Amino acid sequence: MTYDDGNVFARILRGEIPSPRIHEDDRCIVIRDISPRAPTHLLVIPKAPWVNASSVGESDEALLGHLLVVAAKVARSEGIGDGYRLVINNGAPAGQSVFHLHVHVMGGRPLAWPPG
Repeated sequence: MTYDDGNVFARILRGEIPSPRIHEDDRCIVIRDISPRAPTHLLVIPKAPWVNASSVGESDEALLGHLLVVAAKVARSEGIGDGYRLVINNGAPAGQSVFHLHVHVMGGRPLAWPPG
């Protein structure tokens, strides 16, 4: 699958769609999910144009690690640092609906296992 630069996250990153940012640095942004599945539901979105987790390579390790560090940082700042879930959906069969890799940070209530 090729990257579609018209996807909603690409448009948010370019500022075409306004979305308040919880965090922003040179590598990613964090926004609130517009359809939250938990009291706190954030999205960590890399500025790199990756379709999904399958589209990254070994050279992307540092940026992928950065996304997880940012996820932990925003979880603490949002008051869910003692219990949250990180989710990366990979492909439509796994529930990915926006084909720009992103990390869901969810918490603020007990999260059952297994999901879905």
